[in-house]
Amino acid sequence: MSRLEELRATAHPLRLRLLSLLTGAAMSAAEAGRELGVSQASASYHLRVLERARLVRVVEVVRLRGGEAKRYRHESSSRRYDPDTPHGERSPEGETEYLEAIVEELRRRAALRADGPAISTDAELWVDPAVWRRIVQHVGEASALLHAAARPPRTPGTRPVSMTAALFPVRVPTPRPAAGHGNPR
Repeated sequence: MSRLEELRATAHPLRLRLLSLLTGAAMSAAEAGRELGVSQASASYHLRVLERARLVRVVEVVRLRGGEAKRYRHESSSRRYDPDTPHGERSPEGETEYLEAIVEELRRRAALRADGPAISTDAELWVDPAVWRRIVQHVGEASALLHAAARPPRTPGTRPVSMTAALFPVRVPTPRPAAGHGNPR
């Protein structure tokens, strides 16, 4: 699966919610739809998109009243992140759709924010490459730990939490001309 296919598959707020939901438990389209407040048909459609992109997989097939229900699980988020692994092809359109889906999902989550331990950071800084690699490694480990600890929704003794991280190197900006030193008009 290419990075572009993965971006396109996740470029929808409902699919991002499904991935989060299916990290803690395997669920059918009907179960996921009930938990997320969407129709079974809608959940099923989006699960098939995620399955084609290999972001979820069928882990169980259950017989129900003469039919079958597939239970899906998302496991790829808990893979250990390797900062040396290239991430394949990039598409400005795919990245834009993905970022728009994340922004919409963050707005939804922000409206649900509760009291408790929290951290928020935003930065565009210049750092030593070795320090950057350590930071990416630590955030990747924190993400893997969180995904490994995920439980089914509403499990006694648990509470819903949110984590969003986007760490990436940026291009060196083009220097701006000093004031008064630009081209005359």
